Amino acid sequence: MKTDNKGFNTKLIHAGAFDDPYGSAAVPIYQTSTFKFKSAQHGADCFSGKSDGYIYTRIGNPTIRAFEQNIAQLENGYDGVATSSGMGAITTVYMALLGAGSHIISSDAVYGPARGVLEQDFSRFGVEASFVNTSKLEQIQAAIKPNTKVLYIETPANPTMEITDIVACAKIARDHKLILVVDNTFCSPYLQKPLDLGANVVLHSITKFINGHADIVGGVIVTKEAELYKKIRHSMVYMGCNMDPTQSFMVLRGVRTLALRIDRAQENALKVADFLQNHPKVAWIRFPGLKSHPQHELAKTQMKGFGSMMSFGLKGGYEAGKKLMDNVHLALLAVSLGGVETLIQHPASMTHAAVSTQDKLKAGITDDLVRFSVGIEDVEDIIEDLSNGLDKV
Repeated sequence: MKTDNKGFNTKLIHAGAFDDPYGSAAVPIYQTSTFKFKSAQHGADCFSGKSDGYIYTRIGNPTIRAFEQNIAQLENGYDGVATSSGMGAITTVYMALLGAGSHIISSDAVYGPARGVLEQDFSRFGVEASFVNTSKLEQIQAAIKPNTKVLYIETPANPTMEITDIVACAKIARDHKLILVVDNTFCSPYLQKPLDLGANVVLHSITKFINGHADIVGGVIVTKEAELYKKIRHSMVYMGCNMDPTQSFMVLRGVRTLALRIDRAQENALKVADFLQNHPKVAWIRFPGLKSHPQHELAKTQMKGFGSMMSFGLKGGYEAGKKLMDNVHLALLAVSLGGVETLIQHPASMTHAAVSTQDKLKAGITDDLVRFSVGIEDVEDIIEDLSNGLDKV
């Protein structure tokens, strides 16, 4: 069934699906490492590209392809590349687009390991990286060098919730012949479509909102053009960080309820944010849905909704935040985000622990920052849990 002209929820359910020879309503799990050829010539044609038949699951698999094409259609992209983790997607993009002597500009408030792998590993092979506040376009312009190849942004930023203007970044990228890559994990294709706004590549940790059930890890990359797709798929295949067929099956099941889950979670998040901003023990809160957020108007322009991620600080600093985290019971003290369950964590000592103290402070990742991922529980219970925890602070 072609879904190009169908609505988003219809695409969630039907995009990427194919006619199974046995009539399975769900995309089956092709749990096989290798595929047999019809003849020696067929095998040769598959390897030469004359035939689009399957060869080996690291290279391609029907279950994985269904997932890749599903997300590609949701992002209005050319095609997708699935990976074994979100970091697999990020590293694949870096490997495909960067080389010795090249330079990348990245959001400074970015997922910790996405920064760490550049600073600790790609730097060993002659790749330079500059980390700037990409919500301030003048900082991007000032960081551009003759050898800059990639502009990599995460919006909203993890965990500061700063919003970067994708359209403006796309113009900068075009003007300087850069490839614009957007980590869209915090929004998913339901709330934000970077490729429609001028990005060249979009990626996700599908562990988060796209799967939404905290039971698998995975990543996906979608490109706007065929040339970039081929380049990125080549890198993924040779690095061997492909997604597993069972992972793909699980995510295809999870993605079907993406819009329903996000609608419920962001409805909850607005009420939670309102509760926190009016609580006497809360020093500050960053949530794009609040008018107090410095990029609230930009978020309204480039996002369909405000999502369910927020960060806040307590007046007692880190010790107060630690006390809160130790005294909530419905919210799970755990990393990750975007699941049906509410999660709370401390980025400075957890997800961003590998980033130096100086760089964390520069990026706005302060010791008092608590990251909160609002789930789909009854919002009264989430607020009661927070209230009870704050009473112990």
